[in-house]
Amino acid sequence: MPDEEAGTTIPLDGIMASIIAQHRANFDLWHQEDLARDASATAENIATVKHAIDLLNQNRNDLVENIDQTLLCAVPQEHKDAPLNSEPPGLIIDRLSILSLKIYHTREEAQRETATDAHRFRNLARLNILEEQRTDLACCLDTLWKQVLAGERRFKLYRQMKMYNDPQLNPVLYGGPGVYKGC
Repeated sequence: MPDEEAGTTIPLDGIMASIIAQHRANFDLWHQEDLARDASATAENIATVKHAIDLLNQNRNDLVENIDQTLLCAVPQEHKDAPLNSEPPGLIIDRLSILSLKIYHTREEAQRETATDAHRFRNLARLNILEEQRTDLACCLDTLWKQVLAGERRFKLYRQMKMYNDPQLNPVLYGGPGVYKGC
């Protein structure tokens, strides 16, 4: 994605591959979360799904960081005094991904023929709100990127520092003191 004004080129395959993989992780997470909410699921099934969710969530966070790292490498870093944005583009892209999943599934509910009219109307109203939120957030991302390229704003790579999958940091995994043993 070249930007003629700023003279910056981001390799589309690299960044798009990361964005697509990150969206896929959100897609998979969405459906694993549905499985975890199944009222007929056994405790063993829920535990298996929870482990899958943890791995997917770790991958998702790693991909968000990869997106930000790729974008940081693509822009000049000479504007260190520019105001710092509180949220990097990767997190905004992640939020847009989640919104797109909400929109897709809300649209399904708004069009579901077996649902009541009240259910469909409720979801149609929700759909309108979600679409507005997505438009707003996409505009925020676009504005941020233009400001970054112009040197008017900057962002940093924020590491998520997740602890739940790390056997050296999670006491349940390493069997350290203070491990919750249940009732």
